[in-house]
Amino acid sequence: MKKNLFPYLLLITCLPVFISCKKDFLDIQATDRISEQALLGDSSLFENFVTNRYIGVRLQDKEGDGTNPGFGRAFEYAMWSSLTDESIYNNDDNTWLVQRGLLAPENTGIAGTIWARSYRSIRECNWALQNIDKVTMSADHKTRVTAELRFIRAYRYHDLIRNYGGVVLMGNDVYNLSDNLQDAKLFTRSTLQESMNYVLAELDAAAAGLPQNNGSNWVNGRATKGAALGLKSRLTLYAASPLYNVGTWVAAVTAAQAVISLNKYSLYTGGYANLFTDATAANTETIFARLYTKNAGHTHLEIANGPNGYGGWGGNLPLQNLVDDYQMDNGKSITDGTSGYNAQNPYVNRDPRFYATIVYNGSTYRGATVETFTPGGKDSKDGPENWNTSKTGYYLKKYMNDAYPLQNPWGNAGFQPWYYIRYAEILLNFAEASNEASGADVVPAGATLSARTAVNLVRARAGMPALAAGLSQTAMRDAIRNERRIELAFEEHRFYDVRRWKIADVTENRPAQGINITRSGSTLTYATKVALDGRAFAAKHYWLPIPRAEIQASGNKIQQNTGY
Repeated sequence: MKKNLFPYLLLITCLPVFISCKKDFLDIQATDRISEQALLGDSSLFENFVTNRYIGVRLQDKEGDGTNPGFGRAFEYAMWSSLTDESIYNNDDNTWLVQRGLLAPENTGIAGTIWARSYRSIRECNWALQNIDKVTMSADHKTRVTAELRFIRAYRYHDLIRNYGGVVLMGNDVYNLSDNLQDAKLFTRSTLQESMNYVLAELDAAAAGLPQNNGSNWVNGRATKGAALGLKSRLTLYAASPLYNVGTWVAAVTAAQAVISLNKYSLYTGGYANLFTDATAANTETIFARLYTKNAGHTHLEIANGPNGYGGWGGNLPLQNLVDDYQMDNGKSITDGTSGYNAQNPYVNRDPRFYATIVYNGSTYRGATVETFTPGGKDSKDGPENWNTSKTGYYLKKYMNDAYPLQNPWGNAGFQPWYYIRYAEILLNFAEASNEASGADVVPAGATLSARTAVNLVRARAGMPALAAGLSQTAMRDAIRNERRIELAFEEHRFYDVRRWKIADVTENRPAQGINITRSGSTLTYATKVALDGRAFAAKHYWLPIPRAEIQASGNKIQQNTGY
C-alpha cells in the first residue's frame, strides 16, 4: 500500500499530524506518539529520535522481519546478492523479475522501496537539523548530533545516487502538506555531478564533527569519523568509475588513504569466517555496522538459508558463476591448465574464503556431511522438504552461526552484525583507485602503500598467496575486480560494482548456473545446469527506474531514468 507521495509528506515516525478542531471531547492527546514539544523539550527524547534515524520504515512484505530495515537491503529473506551473479533466491520473493530484466517503473520487485524510504529519512533528518538549536544540550554534544544527522542524510543520498544517478536535492528544507508543493525544487533532479558533490561535502562536514571512537555512553553502531570517511571513500571510487565519470582516481586514492591514516582500523585476525559473526568491540575491521540484540532480532538467517536436509529453507543460493571465480589456493584460476583444478573433484584446494562462504556437496555442516547429489542425497530433491531444495546445488555459508539453532530458532538466532563498511573494502577501494591512477606498484603521492600491497594485505588475511610484482595495469585491474568479488561476496557490492565498471551487460547476461551432481556407486559426476532461466540485462538497467507511483505523485514532473 502506498503510504508516501514524495519527500515532502509528513511521515516522521515519532511526530504527530495535528488537525485544528473545536475543543470538545474529540480534542484529545494521542497516546501512541510523542509531540514535537516533548521531543524538543527533552534532550534524551531528541537523541532517541536521532538514533532511530539509522533505521527506516517497513514498506514491503518480508522487509525488516523482526525489526525495521536500515540502509540497503542487508539481512532480509532475499538479499541484494540475489539480484546479481552471486546468487538467486530459491522462492523468488520478487527477485526473479530483476534477474530476468523485467524491471519496470510499475513493477520494481524488491528494488522498489529505496526512493521512498530514503526521502522519508532525509526529511526526518532535515526536521531534526532545523530544530536542534531548540534543544538544550552542550555545544559539543550538539556538534556531534548535528554531524551524525548529516552523516545519516548523506548515507540516504548515497543509496539514492548509486541506484538512480542524479537525484532531487532537498537541502535543509522540510515540506508539509500545507506548503506550496508546486516548488520546482521538489521535482527537479540535479545532475550526477551536482548530486555527488553535495553528498561528498556533507560527508566532509560530518567527519569534522564526529569523534574517532564511540564512548561508553554511545552505542557502537552509531557513526564515527571513520564511518563518514569510509563512505566518502566508496563514493569517490564510484565517482571516478566509468558509469559515473564525475570524479578522479586521485581523489579516490586520497579518500581511501584518509581512512587508512586514521590508524584505527585493521584486518580481523580471528579468521574470515568468524569475522561475520563477531560483533565485539575487539573487531577492529568494523568501520560502520548494524548491530542486533536478542530483543531486536532480524531474519533468522540459519533456517532461512540452510539446506533442506537440515530443515532449512534454502534461501539465497550461490551460483556456479561465483563458485568458478574462486581461485585455487595456489593463487591460480581454475581455467589455468597448471592450477591443479579437477572438474570432477572441484572443491579441493580452493581459496579458503570459498569454504567460509559456500555450502557444497561433501562439506561439513553442523556436524554432518552435506549431500546435494542424486539419487538419494539428503540435501537434494530426494531429501526431506524437497520444496526447499537448492536450485543451484549450493547453499549459503557466509554469516551463518552454527551456535544458533536452525530448527525453531525464533528469538534465539539472527544476531550477526551487518557490515555497511569494513576495512577490507577500504583497502580494495585504495587498490583500485591507486592502480587506475598510478599503476600496480607505484606508491601514489601522499599514500603509504601501493595497489599491490593493499590487495596482498587482504589476500594474506585469507591465506592466499601474494600477487606478484610487475603486473600490468590491466592485469592488476582484473585481479582487483576478482578480489572484490570474492572478499566482499554477499555484502551488497557486486550489484553496484558491475554497473559502475560498465560490465553488467556481460556479467548479468550470462546464464544463472548451478551444478548437477549424480552419484553412481562411489563415483560422482558433475555437470553444470541453468538454475534460473531467462536471465537478461539491458542498457537501461544500469540505473533503477523511479517507481511510477513517485512520478505520478509529482504530477509527472520528476524525470524518469532513460529507457523506462
